[in-house]
Amino acid sequence: MKAYEIETSIAAPTEVVWSVLTKDLPKSPEAYGILRFEGDVELNAKIKLWSEVAPDRAFALKVTTFEGPKTMVWRGGMPLGLFTGTRTFTLSPQNGGTRFKMQEVFSGLLSSMITKTMPDLTPSFTKFSQALKTKAEAQ
Repeated sequence: MKAYEIETSIAAPTEVVWSVLTKDLPKSPEAYGILRFEGDVELNAKIKLWSEVAPDRAFALKVTTFEGPKTMVWRGGMPLGLFTGTRTFTLSPQNGGTRFKMQEVFSGLLSSMITKTMPDLTPSFTKFSQALKTKAEAQ
């Protein structure tokens, strides 16, 4: 099982960070390293995105958890659970601001084979969290 994770402190209340994450991201995805974003960020919604990491590939995902302003989960992958990517966003109050954590875990029978061919997602995660931080702190 392969995973990527990033944590950052944001000098904005969790409600503000949540609003930026769920409302601004779909409107201006480029700042987050996402070339295109389709759908609404809400519970059980189907969303589709194209990332800078793989610009020619659409990632079809489902919002499986939506508990504002603290946790959201996007999940997608292959049928029968052969390969699944689960991205979890966690917001926690911290010293008048927010501790933001984003983690993606890849699992399934084919995960070890598929993740070997994937690029390092660390730069993408860093860009995403920095865009969220910048936009939330500007509110």
